[in-house]
Amino acid sequence: MGQDLELRVATPEDLEWIYELRHRVYAEELGQHAPDPAGRLRDGLDGENVYLVAARGGGRVGFVSLTPPWVGRYGLDKYLTRDELPLLDEDDVFEVRVLTVEPRWRATVAAPVLMYAALRWIAARGGRRVVAMGRAELLDMYLAVGLRAVGRTVRSGAVTFEVLSGSVSELTKLSTGRYRGALERLGAAVDWRLDVAFAPRPDGCEHGGASFAAIGEDFRSLHRRHEVVAADVLDAWFAPAPGVRAALAEDPAWVARTSPPTGAEGLLAEIATARGLPEEALAVGAGSSDLIFRAFGQWLTPESRVLLLDPSYGEYAHVTERVIGCRVDRFRLRREDGWRIDPARLSAVVEGGRYDLVVVVNPNNPTGRHAPAAALRAVIAAAPDRTRWWIDEAYLGYAGLDESLAGLAAADPRVVVCSSLSKMYALSGVRAAYLVAEPETAALIRRWTPPWAIGLPAQLAAVAALRDPEYYSDCWRRTHALRRRLAVELAGLEQALVVEESVANFLTVTLPSGGPSAAQLVNECRRHDVYLRDLSPLSVAYEGRTVRVAVRDAAENARIVAACRAALEVLRPGSPSVGAMPARASAAGGAR
Repeated sequence: MGQDLELRVATPEDLEWIYELRHRVYAEELGQHAPDPAGRLRDGLDGENVYLVAARGGGRVGFVSLTPPWVGRYGLDKYLTRDELPLLDEDDVFEVRVLTVEPRWRATVAAPVLMYAALRWIAARGGRRVVAMGRAELLDMYLAVGLRAVGRTVRSGAVTFEVLSGSVSELTKLSTGRYRGALERLGAAVDWRLDVAFAPRPDGCEHGGASFAAIGEDFRSLHRRHEVVAADVLDAWFAPAPGVRAALAEDPAWVARTSPPTGAEGLLAEIATARGLPEEALAVGAGSSDLIFRAFGQWLTPESRVLLLDPSYGEYAHVTERVIGCRVDRFRLRREDGWRIDPARLSAVVEGGRYDLVVVVNPNNPTGRHAPAAALRAVIAAAPDRTRWWIDEAYLGYAGLDESLAGLAAADPRVVVCSSLSKMYALSGVRAAYLVAEPETAALIRRWTPPWAIGLPAQLAAVAALRDPEYYSDCWRRTHALRRRLAVELAGLEQALVVEESVANFLTVTLPSGGPSAAQLVNECRRHDVYLRDLSPLSVAYEGRTVRVAVRDAAENARIVAACRAALEVLRPGSPSVGAMPARASAAGGAR
């Protein structure tokens, strides 16, 4: 079809054409609905559906409609009860409806492009499952792209539909695997105007850190670090302690060429001293992700059942669902509850011993809420013996180290605490973390740790950082002040913005319903070299409208506010459409 096949979210002008095309196809051609004298066919969800449109030149080619779960109802509700189709009660199901193409374009790529666009838009909003009604005579087309019949047939007028469903991750895997060549050709031939990247990352997980691409991943333009505000990752705004800088600067040539202690023995001893823990209860890794991959790979199988907080750090869903293939359930945190964990509800969910592993990030990222240690202790104490608990305390210093469950983990074989030194100690670049577990569990992780897992610069830096608690306590205190000031200034940009502070080094900004998407705000801020994090892929709870902002120093926080102000001005209704992503761009998406 050529480069001028454009994919976009429907404009107000597109909607009249959509109503008219629907009437021509579903009333006049197929007899699904009675003809309307006005020649328009509307739907009860028109005000809440999202329509994606394919156009060529000045003419429209086709469209597909999407009903997000936050609407609270689906088109299928007209035909089936929730008892008959219980998957509609799941929190992250998107309905794909009324894929419609103008007659003369039906033998082209228009329909597959619209189906793929729907999949990418849903994935970018945290969707994990799609449901659709497919015309029975076109069933083979839907099955070929990975949808599966659920055993329910719907009759509407003269048309019979099969109810279809599919996992977003499996549909994505199929489209980027079996149809990779076709997608690559489409990517070169489509003007992709959606606010999500045309193609997902190769590993299927949207990690953070898009800001480094702006600096230069080939490390040839590192001067750009002074120009880019990297508020999309939660690296510390402050420098490491003076002792850390001295340790790294004393003899950098020796540090670079020298093999470190094989098992990071000095670092283990320093952690034990600093935290008051037995050394045999510790294991170290090159960042928390290293420990997550190693530990989960030992404990879990595709038959394991895991409970994750939602929203939460996306790496856990990536490892459990995509890497290992576990059966994963979500413990939904609710905006109306202030994103806090309800201990009674969590206890009720885990009782009965159905879970092999429960993961709690505390303080949670990206909600920024902290569950008191006493409340978590009580939940764990009442939980079944077979359930293991993984407590991620990467940001605990901001809430208070006395809130750690590390002491419990050292004695209780059901509990493991993971603590990164990256974010709290300004050591993200050197990668150091540790976990605390009952000695037998810790020994297993150490046994599966390769020698020299943590480089000498990281070991030197981590030991020096742990020896200067006063410096970091002051940095954490100053972070709270910077965060509060940033929250006030962002909230002052527009009355409709909802700014939610965390207890850590970040906050979230939610845009009003019906306004620009989080991805559009993120993309527009990048024009000012300010990088924020679109939280949409992490959870449908964010409805595609929430960004996370890392706290930076006062000067960079001022740049964040200025960039957001300029972006909101451009994105205000009535301004020209902006913020679409080029076909090969990376979507903002689950890392710290």
